[in-house]
Amino acid sequence: MTTTSDERGVLYVVSTPIGNLADMTLRALETLRTVGVVLAEDTRHSRKLLDHFEITTPLVAHHEHNEAKSTPALVERLQRGESMALITDAGTPLVSDPGARLVAAAIAGGVRVVPIPGASAVLAALVAAGLPADRFTFFGFLDRKGKERQQSISVIAALAHTAVLYESPNRLADTLDELQRSGLGGRNAAIARELTKQFEEVRRGTVEELARYYADAPARGEIVIVIEGGAVVAPSEESLRARARALRAAGASTRDVVTTLTSELGASRNVAYRLAQEP
Repeated sequence: MTTTSDERGVLYVVSTPIGNLADMTLRALETLRTVGVVLAEDTRHSRKLLDHFEITTPLVAHHEHNEAKSTPALVERLQRGESMALITDAGTPLVSDPGARLVAAAIAGGVRVVPIPGASAVLAALVAAGLPADRFTFFGFLDRKGKERQQSISVIAALAHTAVLYESPNRLADTLDELQRSGLGGRNAAIARELTKQFEEVRRGTVEELARYYADAPARGEIVIVIEGGAVVAPSEESLRARARALRAAGASTRDVVTTLTSELGASRNVAYRLAQEP
């Protein structure tokens, strides 16, 4: 997969196991063996993975603390013909993990970006939850406090389809309690933890039932929360405004905000356009 010097290289975005090493795909193994370098979130962690599969490709650290500085030089190397693989500590890169800056810069620089699909905690939890999976919104980790957190919870409460989010074990009980107090207590939900690992567990119930359970039984391991959508009702203007603000803060254009408010929350186009332009 390494190209000749007069060609541009390829940036492969490679999914790795989230626990069970048997989930490593043959294509991922071949990619990691043949690129010039593997960009890893934590080289010490990833070296164990590569050693397990007897892969000797050099590792270079690429994470949230150095990606702004290192991205231009990496893109130059790709443009000169070197192919690279981007991996994260577990699962699919860019999904609540570093890499978006590099992928965007590579595309802007004319470099081909190729996904190598594989394990994803989001999808694994979604298909095991027993809740509708035909449409969902992924929130990643909620902000720990403040207005942004409340805005995200307001959006989750207003969704008519499934929501998926990550949470740390020490904050799970508090988050479930907050969701319950925000009117989601009766929603069906699932808590998936340690997916694909030895102590994998998917616990199902209402948000209220799960909040009560985890208040007395502290969770361990990596956690995904899946929550069913609510009944289709006209969204409040405040929930629409919260969603609009969150989208603008993430860099969405006015057009993108309008599209999301109308398609995701059922807002009228006039209301969506007005909220999309609010300061």
